[in-house]
Amino acid sequence: MAELRAHELRRRTKQGRVLSNKMEKTVVVAVESMRQHRLYGRNVRRTTKFKAHDEENRCQIGDIVIISESKPISKDKRWIVREIVKETIGPGLEVLAEEPAVALATGPEGSDADADADAEDES
Repeated sequence: MAELRAHELRRRTKQGRVLSNKMEKTVVVAVESMRQHRLYGRNVRRTTKFKAHDEENRCQIGDIVIISESKPISKDKRWIVREIVKETIGPGLEVLAEEPAVALATGPEGSDADADADAEDES
């Protein structure tokens, strides 16, 4: 990634999961935080949604991303996707993306492997 300038390093950052990428150049990121309940002392999980600018439309649903604060881009967008920490192959498939056999079958090499398997079956 490109070098960050001094003022970009001072900006607040948050890490979250991409919930939606249906808009152009915009993703919805859910950031979870744990807080203690005032009265009962139990840990409570809070989820906040942020709309973030994704210039190249690289984010997929389920990706773990780092977003950083920026000047207002639109009515709701005040965050920019700085980095994709962990990529997924689709919604709900985070675990499968780490399996080597599934990654091989779903990747660009997977289509060649299917063609080779079909050629062997014909022989």
